[in-house]
Amino acid sequence: MRKPIIAGNWKMNKLLSDAKGFVADVKNNVPSSDSVDAIICAPYPFLYELVKETEGTDLKVAAQNMHYEESGAYTGEVSPAVLKDLGVTHVVLGHSERREMFNETDETVNKKAHAAFNYGLLPIVCVGETLEQREANQTMDLVAAQVKKALDGLTEAQVKETVIAYEPIWAIGTGKTATSEQANEVCTHVRKTVAEAVSADAADAVRIQYGGSVKPANIDELLQQSDIDGALVGGASLEADSFLKLVEAGK
Repeated sequence: MRKPIIAGNWKMNKLLSDAKGFVADVKNNVPSSDSVDAIICAPYPFLYELVKETEGTDLKVAAQNMHYEESGAYTGEVSPAVLKDLGVTHVVLGHSERREMFNETDETVNKKAHAAFNYGLLPIVCVGETLEQREANQTMDLVAAQVKKALDGLTEAQVKETVIAYEPIWAIGTGKTATSEQANEVCTHVRKTVAEAVSADAADAVRIQYGGSVKPANIDELLQQSDIDGALVGGASLEADSFLKLVEAGK
């Protein structure tokens, strides 16, 4: 039985005072990490404070991105060594906004996945298609290619620990949501791809999230699907009450 994982991606939102207030409201109210993983993906400047604020609780803190190099002349970037030193547990890689606006590629996602494991961080790897690609019936081939490239060269044990987030780009922040059946169809294909590229055991173990206008009103239906193990949530994760409802649904 795969443990559900609910991750709230705050994107470029909140001030530090807002973030600390959110954590104060949430950290002692999330279910035990024995039943569900509850994660907040916060902007870089908040990470140090939020890791301190969540110490000893079941709420985990993730970064929204990182560079694949340990150090060097990469102005404006943050390394995996820094994230590990701060106490971050997870890192989001290849989010569609990073791919579309900041030139993230399948190759850099793969490099970052390797770097994450080298520094003891667990990657949440995002994959997904545009509306035009879906309408051209390219979804399955595109997502499979993204998954294979992201996992290339990882060990079976590392793949088992990887989280893959399927996010149809056309459903992110638009209010549109893939039906639970549409979402599960692609997540099932993701699991099949992992089985073909790595092993059946890895495919059975890897956790697959759905992301795309997830909210308390639709989380239950999504989590009832055979291959959806959690959610990567944007807007609905910004308020403490909403986030807690999402996490409760996962336990």
